[in-house]
This record gives sequence, structure tokens and C-alpha cells, in this order.
Amino acid sequence: MNAEVPVNAALAVREQFPAIPAGWHYLDSAATAQKPQAVIDAVVQAYGRDYATVHRGVYERSASMTQSFEAARAATAALIGGAEQEIVFTRGATEAINLVAQSHPRESRNRVLLSTLEHHSNIVPWQLAGYQVDAVPLTADGQVDLDAAERMASEEHAIIALAHVSNVLGSILDTKRAASIAQHVGAALLLDGCQASPRLPVDVAAIGCDYYVFSGHKLYGPTGIGALWGKADRLAALPPYQGGGAMIDRVTFEQTTFLPPPARFEAGTPHIVGAVGLHAAIDWTRGIGLDALHAHESALVADCREALRSIPGITLYGPEDSAGIVSFNVEGVHAHDTATILDDEGVAVRAGHHCAQPLMDHLGVPATARASFAAHSDVSDIEALVRGLHKVKRIFG
Repeated sequence: MNAEVPVNAALAVREQFPAIPAGWHYLDSAATAQKPQAVIDAVVQAYGRDYATVHRGVYERSASMTQSFEAARAATAALIGGAEQEIVFTRGATEAINLVAQSHPRESRNRVLLSTLEHHSNIVPWQLAGYQVDAVPLTADGQVDLDAAERMASEEHAIIALAHVSNVLGSILDTKRAASIAQHVGAALLLDGCQASPRLPVDVAAIGCDYYVFSGHKLYGPTGIGALWGKADRLAALPPYQGGGAMIDRVTFEQTTFLPPPARFEAGTPHIVGAVGLHAAIDWTRGIGLDALHAHESALVADCREALRSIPGITLYGPEDSAGIVSFNVEGVHAHDTATILDDEGVAVRAGHHCAQPLMDHLGVPATARASFAAHSDVSDIEALVRGLHKVKRIFG
């Protein structure tokens, strides 16, 4: 193991995660994060003692819950350096991307520029919205090739939409350069921050992007809640994505007018408790510090890649400095078999195409196994993974 692990690589927070018993090694945080007790407590309290609807009741508890709901919006904005009125609560990043895909004004532009490593949620919504998709290739180590992106970007592209961090390779996008490329051709830049928001400091103003999306459940929060951040002028130009209560100014049978953003995009009763839980998760994460989390996971990634590289027949994917994610395969063994044997050894990893089939085609494999780290991870998880992989090698010869 790496002898130069920084002090903050041992965050010592595992006891705060009741779903992780002793002897079980959860290495699937890129799929969904386990929840610290502080988040669980916030959700229980919100559904219990504090519960009421928001934005509607004039009674005291409804007003109090509305304050909590809007405080969650403010915390979400602060997490990524945006303004409160620029945060739209959604069911997750998938709905946020669909919202932009369906509503963003094209102005005769009908193309979207993506990359080979994108999650299906950043491919399919654009196809459903009728965009022509162009895919930027990758560099040899699994980074988005921004030199190629610069050559490919044109005034036919309404949107450039890229993952801030790859959910398979862990590669980190040069977001400022991506923003510069988009601005040069007059396209909007959307960043998928699902894997970045739990492990990297994010400042949308400094990046210069137009939209940023992420999901709460990957950020130690509840499922069913996520956020779309958009520049105020971008959101103001978008028509409503869905219709219903709470997003209207005036309704008649002849005509309906709508509230300004973000309310315009939040039709129906929102996921009130999800927002409260997301606020708790953001507070918990910021209490540790995104810089500390990134240093912690980077040290574990370095140790993990070193340990796996020492096992004959292991293929590693992605760059050496991947953010919290290590994808690999055992020669001659399907990733599903690898993951099944690891599960028998108390190690939980993801196996499959990771909702990134074009990337699997690029790698020339049907699937990979993926170990992904979190605040609660430590070297014991890597040691258990290594023991499990030796067992895989023994079983399959």
C-alpha cells in the first residue's frame, strides 16, 4: 500500500454509516452512496415531527417546512457556487438533462456534442428530443479529447453536454476548457456532475458552464431528489417542461401563465423530505470538506491501482488520477462472475456496462467490474478486494 497516504485519507467516519456492518466492504458508491446517520435522522424527523406541505399552507408548520425546503435550495446552490433562484429541484440528474433537452431553445441549431464516455442519461434524452448526436473521442488514457472537441464543435451545435467525471473511468474533465470551446461556437455547456459533486469542489461561476446537474443519492442523500443549476438568463428562456400545480401564475380555460424560474419547472407537490435530506447530506459533506474527500479518494485510488496492477491478468481502465473510481477486468473472467465471487467475500462492486454501452464498445469489452470509493472507505476495503480477486483467479485458474 502507498506509504505516502495523507492524514485526511483516514476520515474515520465509517461508524456513521449504519448500513455498513463490520466485515462488509461497500465499493459501489458511484452507483449510489450509503447514508450517514445525520441524513437518516433528518429524513425521519422531516417525515415525523416536522412534516407538512410547502408553498401552500398558511399554518405554522407548513410555513416552517417551506422554510426548510427553501433552505435546502440555498444549500444546494452554495455547494456548487450558484444562486438560490438558479436551482431547480428534480428527481435526479436524468430528469434535469431531460428538462434541458426538451426545453432549451435551439435557434435552428439541431446538433449536440457529447463524448464517448457519457452515461446513457446524457445520450438518450438528446436523441428523444430530436437532436443529431456527435461524439467526441477519448485520449489513450480515457480522457475526453478536448482537442478533437475543439475541431468538432460548430455553430450547428446548440449544446455541448459532457460528464464532469466519468462514472466508469473516473476521468476528470477540464471543465474550463470545455466552457471555452462551447462559448467559441455559441453553444451552451451542460455538465453532468453526478460523480463530481460528491468528491470534487465545484464552482459553476468559475467554470463558466450554462447548466450543471447532479443527483442527491450519489451525494450521501436520498433517492428521488436532484438538481438542475442554470444561469438565470438560460432558465428564463426555457418554457415549462411539465404542467401542474405550484408552477402557475394564473389559469383559465383559455390561457395559463407561469411563474418565473425555478418555480416554473417544479410542477406538483415536490419531494419535500428528499430536499431536506439533501440539505443534510450537503451539510455533512461540506463538514468534511470536498478538498479532503478528494484527497482521501485519490489516495485510495492510487493504492487500489497499485495493488491491482500487482495481480497478473488484471486489466485496468482509465487514467491514473481517476476520481474515486477504478474499473478493471480479470483476464478470461466475465465481470459478473468476478462481482459474484467478490460478493461471497463480502465485497460489493458494480459489474456490467454501467449505463455506458458506447464506452464499452470503445474499450472492446461487454462489461467491466468497478470499485468506487467514498468518505467511509479505507485500506481495508482494498485489502478485501485484493483477497477476493485472488480467489477469482484461483477459481478460474
